[in-house]
Amino acid sequence: MDAPSLSAMTDRMAAFPGALSALLAPVSDVDARLKPPSGAWSIVEIVNHLADEEDEDFRTRVRMTLEDPSQAWPGIDPEGAAIERRYNDRALGESLDRFASARAASVAWLRSLERPDWSRTHRHPKIGDLRAGDVLLSWCAHDALHLRQLAKRVYELALQDGAGYRADYAGGW
Repeated sequence: MDAPSLSAMTDRMAAFPGALSALLAPVSDVDARLKPPSGAWSIVEIVNHLADEEDEDFRTRVRMTLEDPSQAWPGIDPEGAAIERRYNDRALGESLDRFASARAASVAWLRSLERPDWSRTHRHPKIGDLRAGDVLLSWCAHDALHLRQLAKRVYELALQDGAGYRADYAGGW
């Protein structure tokens, strides 16, 4: 199997904080804290999750897998962290800055790697064998999943702002 395109993935990852900032620029701190009727995370909770995942999950796990895949990965609890760290009480702008700073450190680290062996394999207790390249791809794909989630929150805000009017001309969600 070919090595993942580190350049393409890091370019996408480097651009992601700017995409988030552009999408969320018109969102107030009050709106950023609104939880959807489903009870899913608010906008500011998603952004803080991304920042924590940057430091505590993806960068750590890619590094550990490249260095010594036999090492046990440290535990994480994203749902618990959102509550314990009071993500929803944080300011959106500061949260975006925190994520952008963590992402910049990750991109710099990824770009500094010299001939990484993406086939190095960590045995995950639930998923099974994960190569460093699998974790890198998951990291990049994680951005897209949360961008979709954030776009849905912005869509829901538009529906709230236009209460009493219909959005069916926009197309379906």
